Amino acid sequence: MLEGHENYQKGGWRNRCHIVGPNGQQTLSVPLEKGKHQRMPIQQVRISFRDDWARQHEQSIRTAYGRAPYFEYYAEDIFAILRQAPETLWGLNQSLLSTISRLLQLPFAPDTTNEFIPGNDPTFLHPNMLQETLPPYPQVFTDRYGFTLGLSVLDALFCLGPQLLTTKLT
Repeated sequence: MLEGHENYQKGGWRNRCHIVGPNGQQTLSVPLEKGKHQRMPIQQVRISFRDDWARQHEQSIRTAYGRAPYFEYYAEDIFAILRQAPETLWGLNQSLLSTISRLLQLPFAPDTTNEFIPGNDPTFLHPNMLQETLPPYPQVFTDRYGFTLGLSVLDALFCLGPQLLTTKLT
């Protein structure tokens, strides 16, 4: 169950992820509107569109994964979410979770808590959890940087595609 009533925590992973491109590891961070540090409920945290971050993120993802085996199969679905310009961080994350679940044909329908439940932070949603349970797999820039842990699920999605579901977890 997803915690839908927590307060946004500065420095958390809900608005950022890591990818590896030709120049090494890179952080993609979704900019947020002012007030994000004032114990605001996660569902009310608004995304800032003062800069064209979505286009920059799309270009970074294209550069990092354009040569990945499954990029052409999944990229447009991910980019469509960024282009829709969701108003809230919650909306963006819900759209990404739903889309990635659909692309991988996972039976995942995220339920949301009706009230705050302390400690209800499903670790399987942490961006590093999936990749740390997978054995090393060929990444786009493995030849330059070796196998890199701690990357976004996009890395496994674009590099493994449907094999992600059949890869033996450690």
